Amino acid sequence: MNTEILGVILQLVCLVGLSYPLGRYIAKVYKGEKTWSDFMAPIERWIYKFSGINPEEEMNWKQFLKALLIVNLFWFFWGMILLVSQGILPLNPDGNPGQSPDLAFNTCISFMVNCNLQHYSGETGLSYFTQLFVIMLFQFITAACGMAALAGVFKAMAAKTTQTIGNFWVYLVKSTTRILMPLSLLVGILLIINGTPMTFKGQQHLTTLEGTEQVISQGPTAAIVPIKQLGTNGGGYFGVNSSHPLENPNAFTNMLECWSILILPMAMVFALGFYLKRRKLAWTIYGVMLFAYLVGITVSVNQEMGGNPQIAGMGISQDMGSMEGKEVRIGSAASAMWGMTTTVTSNGSVNSMHDSQTPLSGMLQMLNMQINCWFGGVGVGFMNYYAFLIIAVFISGLMVGRTPEFLGKKIEAREMKIATLVVLLHPFIILVGTALAAGLIAHNPSLGWLNNPSYHGLSEMLYEYTSSAANNGSGFEGLGDNTPFWNISCGIVLILGRYFPIVGQVAIAGLLANKKFIPESAGTLKTDTMTFAVMTFAVIVIVAALSFFPALTLGPIADYLGF
Repeated sequence: MNTEILGVILQLVCLVGLSYPLGRYIAKVYKGEKTWSDFMAPIERWIYKFSGINPEEEMNWKQFLKALLIVNLFWFFWGMILLVSQGILPLNPDGNPGQSPDLAFNTCISFMVNCNLQHYSGETGLSYFTQLFVIMLFQFITAACGMAALAGVFKAMAAKTTQTIGNFWVYLVKSTTRILMPLSLLVGILLIINGTPMTFKGQQHLTTLEGTEQVISQGPTAAIVPIKQLGTNGGGYFGVNSSHPLENPNAFTNMLECWSILILPMAMVFALGFYLKRRKLAWTIYGVMLFAYLVGITVSVNQEMGGNPQIAGMGISQDMGSMEGKEVRIGSAASAMWGMTTTVTSNGSVNSMHDSQTPLSGMLQMLNMQINCWFGGVGVGFMNYYAFLIIAVFISGLMVGRTPEFLGKKIEAREMKIATLVVLLHPFIILVGTALAAGLIAHNPSLGWLNNPSYHGLSEMLYEYTSSAANNGSGFEGLGDNTPFWNISCGIVLILGRYFPIVGQVAIAGLLANKKFIPESAGTLKTDTMTFAVMTFAVIVIVAALSFFPALTLGPIADYLGF
């Protein structure tokens, strides 16, 4: 068997095998049960005391959301100030200037919403100071915010009837100290061993074999890459992200980082099962997500390893597959798997140029983000699935003549309205943004932000807004996106795509938690069966197909037919 295929299979085995015990551990952390990480308790108590937080205080869903939004607003101003003034701040040996206000706005919003969309090049656009105290800091905070929101949803789902859903600050701190930091430390050590730099020295100036000077950026890379992947953040320390040999040196680090992207989103599904004591429900949800992920990998790996038909038509052998925009040390199969992994989550890091992959691979990457709930971001991935789950329960109940209930709570008009708004906002902001950009470029070609015409040019714009709305951050980099139009318009989409769904999903959980618990009976709709899993999958696919198929037809599908 091809060694590249063996590498793909090994990664899948490691992901599925380790996500189950990690999910059990995460559930114990959020339930306050005894774990090996209890040695962090004194540090956590100091944090609570220093911050004036009462960890025993319970919050209702409105107080919970208020705390989440306030902390995000504070860090937004923190990030803006540091980014525009980084040129005069310390830890800047390469003398990188401050960002322009519109670029700083886009960068700050992007990292605040766990998207990490980058309209700058990492090694020249940021100093070591802002890499650490804006980028890395935000990557911990935003991932922990998503995990804390899901922990609140867990508590609301587990309770029979309650007015409160836990303490946001406790979930935020524990997500960082008990989950993100230990895993980041482990991955960081492995990266350093394999050659990822960890230094505060400036650029190296080397003389190549041709006698020319080459400037090599370095820095505290190994400190930032682990949380970039584990927190489903994705922002590259270097401009070319994980295709850079210092950020991703070899085949082992490629597998390690790809594993890091998906392990927590997978584990959070199992954490749901352990927290609610409904493992069958967790396996059902996990199965739907895993099936969609595996279909994407199978198609994309086949497309990339099959090579470019136009090159094949010229009689040129492509033993390594379609290698345009890919690193030889990584290969076509590992690049295809990374592309699927980074888009079924809200990670967005890349180890190849997505713009150069075959049209069907590019379409699947967009479709993963447009569906936005096949594992998804750490914490918020299941929450996106949760909205579809509510809709599927309501539709199924109407179809079979049973009361639409989920975990003993009736799904009524109020919850359905919120879930519908959450689900429909996603395609609305993507398609409206793409239409606006296409209209502007059609009437003013001198704007010059497209490096490719026709179908592929439309795909580049569609991908940018899809990535922004899904809090992903990857891009079809044939698009010249560092302009006021793209910085501001994508910033608006980033805000809407992150906070509106979180507010809606937590509100649904809070509203259901307040309702009277109804014990299961013969008339209760079962939500942990294969039948309901297929129903949920169908609802998700139909909504995505109806929303995005026309745009995908004009973009990547037309591109494929003319390939």
